Amino acid sequence: MYTEIQREHPDSRNILTHPDYIDGNPDLIKPKKLLNPVKASKSHQELHRELLMNHKRGLGVESKPELQRVLEHRRRNQLFRQKKEEEEAKKLQSPFEKELLKRHQRLDQLEKEQEKEEDHAPEFIKVKENLRRTSTVTGEEKAA
Repeated sequence: MYTEIQREHPDSRNILTHPDYIDGNPDLIKPKKLLNPVKASKSHQELHRELLMNHKRGLGVESKPELQRVLEHRRRNQLFRQKKEEEEAKKLQSPFEKELLKRHQRLDQLEKEQEKEEDHAPEFIKVKENLRRTSTVTGEEKAA
């Protein structure tokens, strides 16, 4: 179809007129190139700037973005601060609190050992202990 139009109008180039601003007339205002709204947006510019910086550093597109690196750095610092605060809190414990903590740990160990011993005891011993408990309770109720 385009070839048919060219056959009908062989001198179509002569029909087009050239714009007046090429003359160099200083009175005319020269048109400015329109801005691309995508490229003019701040987010696009920031992304482009970050990609250029990563490229200059030798980092590829698959590397972590700056925001992710900053967040990971903050998390590491926060964990470090928490550990440091816990260590300081342990250092600031009074001798009384330390002794209470040791005593509590010893009692827990004793309870665990007793539970292990009870688990290993034969069934008839457990039943006998239960019978003694019930017989003393019923005997006390009769006396009262």
